[in-house]
Amino acid sequence: MSEQATGELTIDELARETGMTVRNIRAHQSRGLLPPPEVRARTGYYGPEHVARLRMIQEMQADGFNLKAIERLVAASNGAPQPVLDFGRAALSAFSEEEPELISAQELQERIGGPDAKAERKAERLGIIRAVGDGMYEIPSPTLLRAGTELVEMGVPAMHVLAVADQIQRHSRAIAETFARLFIVDVAGGKLDAHTRPAGEWAELADALARLRPLATEAVAAGFQQEMTRVVEREFAKALRKS
Repeated sequence: MSEQATGELTIDELARETGMTVRNIRAHQSRGLLPPPEVRARTGYYGPEHVARLRMIQEMQADGFNLKAIERLVAASNGAPQPVLDFGRAALSAFSEEEPELISAQELQERIGGPDAKAERKAERLGIIRAVGDGMYEIPSPTLLRAGTELVEMGVPAMHVLAVADQIQRHSRAIAETFARLFIVDVAGGKLDAHTRPAGEWAELADALARLRPLATEAVAAGFQQEMTRVVEREFAKALRKS
């Protein structure tokens, strides 16, 4: 019986099966992203679980995740079965829609109203921009930068815009943590028990997480709109009393 018939592959066969190079497979293995093969007579043999893991890595990279993020997911799984990793991947990608954008330092300066080293440093600390070398910056959320650019064009100083961005991040983090606790406590039953939960339940949890995404987004947007209406009414009333 051939190795392919038994589901066992040498590293060269694994490379052909997944479309990856042997060098990349060895690199993933050295980083802990891929379990070691079963070694017999000095030859390593890989199985379907290795193919599934490499497919997951390829798909996550195609979704924009870097190897560090994938490495953290694999490390957090602590040897958990593939359905757990599939859920982790779904969780990481559930709330990520935007494609990062690359812009030059000159374009960045134009967007923030001119050269401003202090504003650039603060934007980097907030994760709004990431220096990637050669005078280029990665923009994780082009929408967020675009909103800031329009405020700058309206005459708002860049540092004031970044102060608002800081507040948005702080409050968004608190809201996100609230929804995460709600999901773990009320949907997942109090814990994400990687080694005891039946494999089929992980797919159900992934579906529930996908349903939570639009609900959370709509709830936050509705709450913000209501609060903005109240604040605008209050401030407008104050302005009228002063006139």
